[in-house]
Amino acid sequence: MKKLIVLIVFVCVSFTANAQTEVELKKELKEKKGEISKLQKEAKGLQSKIDALPGWKIGAFGTIGGNIAGFNNWYARTAPNTSSANIGISVNGFANLIKEDFFWRNAASVNLGWVKFDDKDSATDNPNFETATDVFNISSLYGRRLSKTWAISALGEYRTTIIENFNNPGYLDFGAGATWTPSSHLVVVIHPGNYNFVFSSGDTVFESSLGAKVVTDYTNKYGKLSVKSNLSMFHSYKSTDFSNWTLTNSLGYTIWKGVGVGFELGLRKNKQEALQNALIDNPVETFNSVDNKLQSYWLFGLSYTF
Repeated sequence: MKKLIVLIVFVCVSFTANAQTEVELKKELKEKKGEISKLQKEAKGLQSKIDALPGWKIGAFGTIGGNIAGFNNWYARTAPNTSSANIGISVNGFANLIKEDFFWRNAASVNLGWVKFDDKDSATDNPNFETATDVFNISSLYGRRLSKTWAISALGEYRTTIIENFNNPGYLDFGAGATWTPSSHLVVVIHPGNYNFVFSSGDTVFESSLGAKVVTDYTNKYGKLSVKSNLSMFHSYKSTDFSNWTLTNSLGYTIWKGVGVGFELGLRKNKQEALQNALIDNPVETFNSVDNKLQSYWLFGLSYTF
């Protein structure tokens, strides 16, 4: 009987000790998490101060996405013998010179994609890669500060495709006005005087015009997450048919040594491009009758942050 009592007491003491140890460990873990959270806030504050220092700020991140597939005698398919693949590459970079009395911000973005679908049983099928996405944009913004957040500025921006139809069309904007920089990560350009040069070859509907230019650009890094969002809008004073806008949003999350996952989404409205495309199938199409649909592309895959 005494042995049984001793055993029961020993079990109770062991259980209580383990319970106390678990409570203590959980308490210690909570304290450590609090310390980590505090250090992260301090690190973010230091990074903001570093970003605000004068001098060159350079950075870039990109995304690569792709897949391949092959079928041999897969009779459940309409084309049982096929091979397919798609590849996408997106790169966003910037080089900004920040001084107390002026700034010079430069940015470039490229998104290229190829797709292939080869029906091995078809003699007329194209076995080669074809262009799926083709976007190129480069801009340079110079500003002379009037205050900490406002500046008189001049902007040059060029956008086109580079794989197919290079500079056909191509858009070159030159303008001047004001720029608002409420933080080191956000830039808002407001240029009421801007000329939109449109380059094209042959008999096209594209036309250059004078108008207003608005650009907003947000670039930031939250720990392992890189974010870039850019909206470029042109409003033509001549006709809204010549107005256009493009929005791109890019995300990159670093998992290990710069490598991670990335996503990019692009949206665009451009009535001149819509009409030029519609005229291929319908030669009597006009600006009044064309359906100016929302253009879009997206890419998801591996990313690398520089």
